[in-house]
Amino acid sequence: MQILAIVVSLAIAAVGIALFGRTIGHLVSVIRLGQPAQRSDHPGQRTMTMLRETLGHTRMLQWSHIGVLHWFVAASFVGLILSLVTAFGQLFDAHFALPIVGHWVVFEWITEILSWAGLLTILGLIVIRLRHRPTGSEGRYSRFYGSRTWQGYYVEYTILGVVICILALRALEYGLASQLGEASRWHFPLTWFLGEAVTGWPESRLENAVYLVAMIKILISFAWMITISLNATMGVAWHRFTAWPNIWFKRKADGGTALGALQPISVSGKPIDFENIEELDEDSPLGVGKVEDFTWKGLLDFTTCTECGRCQSQCPAWNTEKPLSPKLIVMNLRENAYTKAPYLLASSDEERSSLPDLVKAEMERPLVGSPDVAVIDEDALWACTSCGACVQQCPVDIEHVDAIMDMRRYQVLIESSFPSELNGLFKGLENKGNPWNMNPSGRMDWAKGLPFEVKQVGTDVETLAEVEYLFWVGCAGAFEDRAKKTTQAVAELLNIAGVSFAVLGDGETCSGDPARRAGNEFVFQQLAMQNAEVFKETGAKKVVSTCAHCFNTLKNEYSQLGVELDVIHHTQLLNRLVREGKLTPVAPADSSLNGQKITYHDPCYLGRHNQVYDAPRELLELIPGAEYAEMPRNRTKSFCCGAGGARMWMEEKIGSRINVNRTDEAVATGADKIATGCPFCRVMLSDGLTAKQADGSAGEQVEVADVAQLLLASVKRGES
Repeated sequence: MQILAIVVSLAIAAVGIALFGRTIGHLVSVIRLGQPAQRSDHPGQRTMTMLRETLGHTRMLQWSHIGVLHWFVAASFVGLILSLVTAFGQLFDAHFALPIVGHWVVFEWITEILSWAGLLTILGLIVIRLRHRPTGSEGRYSRFYGSRTWQGYYVEYTILGVVICILALRALEYGLASQLGEASRWHFPLTWFLGEAVTGWPESRLENAVYLVAMIKILISFAWMITISLNATMGVAWHRFTAWPNIWFKRKADGGTALGALQPISVSGKPIDFENIEELDEDSPLGVGKVEDFTWKGLLDFTTCTECGRCQSQCPAWNTEKPLSPKLIVMNLRENAYTKAPYLLASSDEERSSLPDLVKAEMERPLVGSPDVAVIDEDALWACTSCGACVQQCPVDIEHVDAIMDMRRYQVLIESSFPSELNGLFKGLENKGNPWNMNPSGRMDWAKGLPFEVKQVGTDVETLAEVEYLFWVGCAGAFEDRAKKTTQAVAELLNIAGVSFAVLGDGETCSGDPARRAGNEFVFQQLAMQNAEVFKETGAKKVVSTCAHCFNTLKNEYSQLGVELDVIHHTQLLNRLVREGKLTPVAPADSSLNGQKITYHDPCYLGRHNQVYDAPRELLELIPGAEYAEMPRNRTKSFCCGAGGARMWMEEKIGSRINVNRTDEAVATGADKIATGCPFCRVMLSDGLTAKQADGSAGEQVEVADVAQLLLASVKRGES
């Protein structure tokens, strides 16, 4: 038995190690096919972030019970590696123990605690996978829908088999120790009772059992290594190795997610200078037209995907029956990259010609197009609202939104292939500086009828140095009737609080957010550079914005153009003014209005993209006479209104409407007022509410309003 165990174990180990080393080299070669990316700044901070997210499981614990289970499984996977060394030693000597630490009671306790914890928690994860299997009642709404199920089960049963072998070996070690009169429950704290069951066995039988179980443990471990080595795209296994560098190389060294700013188009790792675009090589990709146009970090992202489906479970498009699943996007890109890799890595035409037809055919597939031909379904690409739920949920820091936006850029700038509705958007932005194609001379119409004068730069003040804030009105705030009410409310509140501000009037043009999220980087740059010049000329420093999209763009993206602004959202400023006593909310005099219920919808570009969650809620809770009700999906897990990613100007032709889905949730709280802090959200939720009221599923008294409007009504009660 011993000889057989030694031969079989050493043979499979040699094969496993050789294949594993070869596959790691292949993974590195494929990832290096990507374009350059600068991801090595602040190495100390990056290392701390990686350790915090991996050892602390900070992102996994967003789903607390699964995070706890996974932490123990991961700890047992790493912490029990030495047990594999012990198993090899036991092939040659059944009494083998590691030198120095082998019989150290601390080591033995840790081994047994991790083994039992690993056993119980992997069973828990298996049960969760079985309960949420796509073939069950959840169907499409299982987060494992589209994942390669056999791989998940294989990895889980491998871990289960290994920890069972470790516990069995500990029991046999106890039996052998009993033969020598050295068995101590102190050294076998959690397995002695198993050992008691074999204590009466003859020594030779115990030794043969040790050889057998040690061999089985080695076979299970190296069969797993061979399996994943033959499947370079088996992310559910490879993430154990690739997650560490993927987190280390994440966009933000301080641990922040890849949200907020969208990165500029780069060539050879350097942002394009759009003022000298003609100097670019004509073959330079503007965006991503084939998988090798992604950066090496993008290819590392695809390699790392664990297929856990957290991103898919939170995606507003997927949850309204659209073809977009962030997980499936990443999986398809990974398959495409690794299938094409032999061709891309081949050193000669002769080598390429000898490759399988499958590889050659993959080279001809378009990246985006019809789902029966292309890697990525064009309907999936354009369904994205850029809400960031996928990025925020991902436990290994995959940057889904960046990948989607880069593919959109190529479709718009190179292929001129995009939804027809965007033609009107682009025309309005290019010719009129706003997405509604309205005459820019009407940008100050919102101020008509206000009981005070709104100062305009260049007319009432020379520069912004004469006031405290530039009030960035935005296109919606200037031209959209519902958003105008928010603009007026904020202006009135600032005036009441004695805060000096001025606006740019017709000197303001669109921030460029819709163009950039629609993939039209040229138009974004045109608008942003125009605004940047105005900011420099007027001395803009402190900016307050009512639009979450403008807030995000001015705050996070204009620095790419050399403009540094201190941007604050109106809910943040108003919250501060109330707390400083400059604004005083008052309860309604009419008792019938007391107890009105308010719920709040988190705008994606205010919440997930910029972590502004508390200010709007604190402001609403300060309004006397109102009861606050939270929607089930809130804060980091808030559901999108459907307007982001330029979806505001595109029709929803597939599945159900995102805004109606969110409105259903808001109405279900029993709220009389649905509050938000973004004009896009207000438009979408208002339209959703109109639909619900038309079919009788929402009361006529329910209305959508900006937080500022609700505050103004309360403050004005104190003035009357």
